[in-house]
Amino acid sequence: MMKISGLDHLVLTVADIEATTAFYRDVLRMGVETFRPADGSLRTALTFGKQKINLHQAGAEFEPKARVALPGSADLCFLTEVSLATWLIHLGDRVIDGPVPRIGAQGPIMSIYLRDPDGNLIELSTRS
Repeated sequence: MMKISGLDHLVLTVADIEATTAFYRDVLRMGVETFRPADGSLRTALTFGKQKINLHQAGAEFEPKARVALPGSADLCFLTEVSLATWLIHLGDRVIDGPVPRIGAQGPIMSIYLRDPDGNLIELSTRS
């Protein structure tokens, strides 16, 4: 039977790659890497765990791309093993909601919410 086994990466279209990488690196503690795919272009990715988020500059997206590639249209949930209390101290007034109970892909989670520089909704969650 054919089925999907996991997520390798996703793409965010952003207004400012430098502002985005600074936020995800400094606030969410993700890695930042540059890479050259087969077409020879220089691209930027955010790394965490075994996944990555490739960044596309709005107006200069790589092909193929989403039909409507816009900054601020994503809603992403990231799992963390660090307590939400620790994140709340680190994030301060960036938090817009939470902690609140939710249901994740594998069961109950507790979540807090904030927005990145493009207005994407970011959910940080711990498994309950």
